[in-house]
Amino acid sequence: MHPNGYIGRKMHLPPLREKPAVIIAAFGSTTRARVALDHFQAHLERHFSAYEIFWAYTSEIIRRKTGLPSLHQTLAEVEAAGFRKAVVQPLHIFPGTEYRQIQETCAYFPGLRVFLGETLCHRWDFIRHTLGVMEQDFLLPDQGVNLLALHGTPLAADPVNIVYMGVEKLVADRYPHVRAAAIEGIPDSDALFSRMKKKGIIDRIKQARIIPMMYFAGMHARDDLMGEKDSWRTCLEKMGFTVDCPMVEVKEKPLFKGLAYYPEVTGFLADRLERALGLAGYF
Repeated sequence: MHPNGYIGRKMHLPPLREKPAVIIAAFGSTTRARVALDHFQAHLERHFSAYEIFWAYTSEIIRRKTGLPSLHQTLAEVEAAGFRKAVVQPLHIFPGTEYRQIQETCAYFPGLRVFLGETLCHRWDFIRHTLGVMEQDFLLPDQGVNLLALHGTPLAADPVNIVYMGVEKLVADRYPHVRAAAIEGIPDSDALFSRMKKKGIIDRIKQARIIPMMYFAGMHARDDLMGEKDSWRTCLEKMGFTVDCPMVEVKEKPLFKGLAYYPEVTGFLADRLERALGLAGYF
């Protein structure tokens, strides 16, 4: 429908925009982790002020609780506002199930040319860069063992499992005092704890640090990693370890430190957005 045609004039369609809309696709949060999204929004306003910024949320549970828009709803809003192109930048860490769902929505949404940015750990170099930033919170080899907590997936056939397995090997090869396991699926955390027992690590070191490799370290950190019952912390404490997890203080309240609180990670995600915007300029 042309905005200058008869129907377009009758419907008062907005003029078409030349620049693409920028849509940030986040899992979403109903907790204090919302502060991290506000922080990313502030970064966008400083460095991408030439673009109009929209948000979309991939968690159906979060959307039901908060009334926040889905990606489909945000794309429809962008199209109705007269945009011809949109760049969608996810805040997801790995290209798993949710990322593929975002891909499908972007590919089949009519009326817009949609360009999808890459996740934080979409390439092996990206993973190395992210680990390099996280090193600042690693215990030194003579201080203790570090356990990177991946989200994981319960789906055995999900292609992202090969990435999780690759991260497990990459971490073990690069850092003798760091191991990786997933909350769901593989690498299996119970298997990791069993290997630690067999190798007698507790005979040499007494400290274990759990470091979430997640954008938010909210409910999973509170319950699955550091909870009072059936958590990684309780399993490790039964083995004899003293356990901690990096923390940050936000508005005078302590929070578990997710990747959102590393300034370098914010920069990495901005780089992914910059690249997607560059592609949008060519096509």
